[in-house]
Amino acid sequence: MDERPIGVFDSGVGGISLMRNMLRLLPKESFIYYGDEANAPYGTKPEAEILALARADAQLLLDLNVKALVIACNTATSAAAKQLRSELSLPIIGIEPALKPAALDYTEGPIAVLATPATLRQQKFANLMQLYGEHAFIQPCPGLMEFVERGITQGRELDAFLDELLYKLKARNPRAVVLGCTHYSFVAGAIAKALPGARLYDGNEGTARQLARVLERENLLCGKGEGSVTLLTSGDPDTAIPLMKKLLAAPIAI
Repeated sequence: MDERPIGVFDSGVGGISLMRNMLRLLPKESFIYYGDEANAPYGTKPEAEILALARADAQLLLDLNVKALVIACNTATSAAAKQLRSELSLPIIGIEPALKPAALDYTEGPIAVLATPATLRQQKFANLMQLYGEHAFIQPCPGLMEFVERGITQGRELDAFLDELLYKLKARNPRAVVLGCTHYSFVAGAIAKALPGARLYDGNEGTARQLARVLERENLLCGKGEGSVTLLTSGDPDTAIPLMKKLLAAPIAI
C-alpha cells in the first residue's frame, strides 16, 4: 500500500477530462493535477520545446513526492513520454488518440482523427496510423483547445468555429470520430452536433484502466481512506482553478 499521490499534468485544463475517469476508477487515490496554462497550447509548439515543458512539469510533480506520473496530454505523450521513461524511475502513463478501439469497432464509413498539429506530426502517431489507420484520415484542429481554456464548451461561437473547421470533413461523412486531445472531450457535444451520426471516441477510459493496472502491478495502490484532488496551475489561479473545478463537475457527452 502506498499513500503517496499520483501526479498528473497537461498543457491546461484538458486533462481534467481524464481526471474524472481516474477518480471514478480509483476512488481511494490522491491526485495532484498540474495545468501549465502559462505555456499553453502545447499542440502548436516544436517537439523540443514540448519535451522541455514536459520535463519541467514532471519535475514540479516529482518535487511533491508523487508515486506515478500521468501525462494527460496527447501532444506531450507523443513528444516526451519515451524520453521521460528513460530518465525517471517511477511509472509513467501516457495517453494517445483512441484510434485502436475505433478501428476495432469499425463497420463502415471513414474514421476521422481530430488532434493538435503537434500530435499529428509525431512519429508515435504515424506508428498508430500504420497499425490501425486503414480507414482513418486526420483533421488538425488548431484553435479548438483554446475554447475549453476559456471555459467555452458550447454555444454559437463554438458551433460557428466547428462548422468552419469541419466543413470539408462533413462531406466525407465519418462514422467514427477520435478525439485526439483531452480538451476535446469537453466539447464532444458540439462536435457531435457538427458531425451528426458519428460515434465519438477518446482515450480517457483506457488510460485510467492502464494506470490502475500499473499501480496494482507495482504494489502502489492506496488501500484505505478517501481520495482527493489537489489542483495547481502555472497560470492565473483565480481563473484556472475555478475553471478546473467547474470542468471536473461538468457532464461530458461521451
